[in-house]
Amino acid sequence: MSLQTDIRNDQISWINDSTVAGIAWIAWIAELQSYLNAHLFLGLFSFESHYAHYGPGCFYGRHQDAFHGDANRVLSLIVYLNPEWQAGDAGELVLYTGTSPEERLVIHPQFGTLVMFLSEDIEHEVLVTNKDRRSIAGWFHLNQSHGGLIDPPS
Repeated sequence: MSLQTDIRNDQISWINDSTVAGIAWIAWIAELQSYLNAHLFLGLFSFESHYAHYGPGCFYGRHQDAFHGDANRVLSLIVYLNPEWQAGDAGELVLYTGTSPEERLVIHPQFGTLVMFLSEDIEHEVLVTNKDRRSIAGWFHLNQSHGGLIDPPS
């Protein structure tokens, strides 16, 4: 997959059920999806995710994970895999929560931190990192129909 390196320059690997870790991750996500649907009535239908590695100097510019009106991606999730992360390591996630640049939430990518936000509503970026930064990013989808077919296509 080719990335637009002026927007992002991380490396990704899609997660599937071909490894023991992938199977465990997918099972945990299925439990989380079931819980969110039961308690928040979100109607989440499926999930996709990838492992992301940001080397020193890597970033991901400001963006949204879904566009208004394209409600397939409804909820974004990030889990950080960086033990002993320190503030000087940079690579923070910035969530833009309002209309002014001051209305933002800065999250350090510390091990075990889980972040979830609405994919259509929250613009975000990953600031340039000073050392290797690892995470899992994923998206819960709604069930949609296109041309008489139900997502996801087989």
